[in-house]
Amino acid sequence: MAIFQYNAIDNSGKMLSGTIDASGIQEAIGKLKSMGYFVTSVTPAKGTSATKAKETKTQPAKATSKKSKSKGVSISIPLTFIGGKKIKTKELMIITRQLATLIGAGLPLLRSLRVLKEQRRGTASVVLGKIADDIESGALFSEALSKHPSSFPRIYVAMVKAGEAGGALEIVLSRLAEFMEKEAKLRGKIKSAMAYPTVVLFVTIGMLTFIMLKIVPTFIQIFEDMEVGDLPAPTKLVIAISKLMLHKSYLVVIGIVALVILYRILTKIKFTRYWIDMLKLKIFLFGPIVSKTIIARFARTFATLISSGVPILQALQIVRDTVGNDVIANGINEIRNRVREGEGIAGPMLRTKVFPPMVTNMVAVGEETGQMDAMLDRIADAYEAEVDAAVAALASMIEPIMIVFLGGVVGFIVISLYMPLIKIAMSLSGSSGGGGGE
Repeated sequence: MAIFQYNAIDNSGKMLSGTIDASGIQEAIGKLKSMGYFVTSVTPAKGTSATKAKETKTQPAKATSKKSKSKGVSISIPLTFIGGKKIKTKELMIITRQLATLIGAGLPLLRSLRVLKEQRRGTASVVLGKIADDIESGALFSEALSKHPSSFPRIYVAMVKAGEAGGALEIVLSRLAEFMEKEAKLRGKIKSAMAYPTVVLFVTIGMLTFIMLKIVPTFIQIFEDMEVGDLPAPTKLVIAISKLMLHKSYLVVIGIVALVILYRILTKIKFTRYWIDMLKLKIFLFGPIVSKTIIARFARTFATLISSGVPILQALQIVRDTVGNDVIANGINEIRNRVREGEGIAGPMLRTKVFPPMVTNMVAVGEETGQMDAMLDRIADAYEAEVDAAVAALASMIEPIMIVFLGGVVGFIVISLYMPLIKIAMSLSGSSGGGGGE
């Protein structure tokens, strides 16, 4: 028999730790479960040679099925070759909700993961299998999740860790599922509202491309046949663009690709990324929507983390890293530094001048009443409603703007093409009138 150190949670949610005699890890876990404990970790006790021997004997080939050791060299098979890169957000949301339901029904965590694994294929099945194997080997659920950062973001791991510490894993998973559902709902509303303007934009681009490639060359041929001399400046501009698209389209493609690459490079540089994010908050029509979306995400994420038992400093750090805008992130970092020095949240939040007064006032009320998470949830609800209204208004505004823009561009092209013909007609009319006078 060997001695194993364990950490577990009893039926009342109290954290327990101690040692247990067993012939291997699996038997130790079985004994603890038969005692009604929720096992969080089981490791061989230190300082016993028998334990080491048993550990070597009881570790099955499963632990080395994805890692092969030979002469000190470890070879691991990347996840990308055995099932894809990551679990998709929508699928992760469903898995989280189902996992919370299974645990709430009394099914052990390991069994719940095995059930969900069997119901899925591809990446999700592989990742869930790896997590189940790690837990079966004695790892904490949060530790197993942290090995797959591409599938489980930091906020996910932090909340699960807080749920394990507080013995409320089912509640935390339910909150996580609700959080992800609200995030997905917000993104879905923005995408659906922007679908029509996007279609209009592509139709506009298609029409202008057709005019430049088919209509303008016809007028160029007319001008050449009529031996028109000096063309007006607008006509020259339209003809130059048409010839560029017709004969040197590769330059247009290269230019577009270069702009995309330049943008990506600039977003990787801290200084330029800050100013790009500042521009996103100030840009006409879209700036207010971006700002309100970020504040809603900040409030919802912060509320979810706090209500799940994540410490304030850690919660602020996670929110800072996941907010998606350097301007807001710098403000959150300043708040975090002030909180570390003993200040509250509302005061530093006001001094950053990043958050609207309504947000800082509601946070101040939340601090005074001890209901910070509830206030943050209300802020998130309010700003999500404002985002819905702003997106709907933007969608209704973009349609006439696009129509006016398309009409203006097409009108400019038509006038530019007809200007030489009008000039020729006027000159012919003048010359014929002069001849009749003689």
